[in-house]
Amino acid sequence: MTSVQVDKDNTPEEGYERGLGSRQVQMIAIGGAVGVGLFLGAGANIAKAGPSLILMYALAGVIIFFIMRALGELLLYRPVSGSFAEYSREFLGPFFGYFTGWTYWLMWVVTGMAELTAAAIYVNFWFPSIPQWVTALVFLVILFGVNLISVKLFGELEFWFSMVKVTALIGMIVIGLGVLTFGFSSAGDTASVANLWQFDGFFPKGIGSSLMTLQGVMFAYLAVELVGVTAGESEDPEKTLPKAINTLPWRIALFYVGALTVILCVVKWTEFAPGVSPFVEAFAKIGIPAGAGIVNFVVLTAALSSCNSGMYSTGRMLRTLADNGEAPKVFNKLSSTKTPAIGITVSMLFMGIGVVLNYIVPEKAFGYVTSVATAAGIWTWLMILISHVLYRRAVVAGRLPASSFPAPGGAVCSYIAIAFLLFVTGLIAYDADSRICLYVMAGWAAALAIGWAVLKSRNPQVAERREAALEKVG
Repeated sequence: MTSVQVDKDNTPEEGYERGLGSRQVQMIAIGGAVGVGLFLGAGANIAKAGPSLILMYALAGVIIFFIMRALGELLLYRPVSGSFAEYSREFLGPFFGYFTGWTYWLMWVVTGMAELTAAAIYVNFWFPSIPQWVTALVFLVILFGVNLISVKLFGELEFWFSMVKVTALIGMIVIGLGVLTFGFSSAGDTASVANLWQFDGFFPKGIGSSLMTLQGVMFAYLAVELVGVTAGESEDPEKTLPKAINTLPWRIALFYVGALTVILCVVKWTEFAPGVSPFVEAFAKIGIPAGAGIVNFVVLTAALSSCNSGMYSTGRMLRTLADNGEAPKVFNKLSSTKTPAIGITVSMLFMGIGVVLNYIVPEKAFGYVTSVATAAGIWTWLMILISHVLYRRAVVAGRLPASSFPAPGGAVCSYIAIAFLLFVTGLIAYDADSRICLYVMAGWAAALAIGWAVLKSRNPQVAERREAALEKVG
């Protein structure tokens, strides 16, 4: 397979506005790594695994870094919006590009549902009389409006959402360390590093139970790959993307491993329960006036941030699919503000199913949609890794130019990450509660296979491999 290096000015115009500056891409990357999976989902996982959850987040964080370095190498080889689908199409064939694009779209639609559910739960903290579905609907409409206006407004809103999350997490860590060091507050008497092992050990429920939390832990990391979707709208991808990816390890170490370690030292793990944010619970135990309310506001912004990102990425992915003849052509149109308005609108309507779920089964809505989102996310990550392995082979064989941002260890880390993701898939299949998402994905795969057969019969060209044009950046 050959490639053509073309000048930026002669590249077929994607039409997007390159309106995302360095600070916005950096904060989108940080925000993507700090979501509702940490703020809300960690409560249930602490109850299952105790302090050993810290190790699970660290282990999964290493794998996520491998995935992101693989993606980074591909992005600097060819930075395009809708990157995962494009790389799957180029290295595995048109069907995989089609399947990955639609599955990533599904992932963000159901993630959006989860975030709306979480946001509604957080608002219930202050206004328990307002039904969850009403709150979810209001937030859905507001974020829909923001995404229609412009990519700059999306980027600015995401920047401030992320700023709130990051500032609050650092504040929590500092306060927690203060409680541990100086023993102030009502939690000061019981706060101790020994809380990590004093109550039935570091693995209180056994290593098996700890490993079973990996599926929930992986959901917490969904969206780190969003940096790849911003590639087509970044002002200077050659500089901003490597910087955003290389700062991932310290973000994971600080925001996940660091924050959880401090919280589990301040409050013993047996006091956390599913459905309650461990951060809200910790501040309530410390007894800081309005502390729980402040943290609740922070986790609300985390949920809205992720839903905001979901609307952004689904519209772009539908446009990429339409560009390749794999979705209705109407999704290809850009509004006067250079946003894929029709794709965003359709995605918003599907996210509205989450509002319906909140009306029918408010207590189970979050669990249902997170398991489906995790399965779709694992597929996306596998496609990134496999595409990276195939790209490296092509570079070694001299068929493709080397990327300016090579992954450390070549394809070795990608093979390790592939094995890990297959292991997590096995855990999902083993767990009766989460197994349902594999049935949903099987149904989704069957529907996409039928759609592909129809597409091929109407337009045989859709199944033909096309030569990739490289965009020269920097």
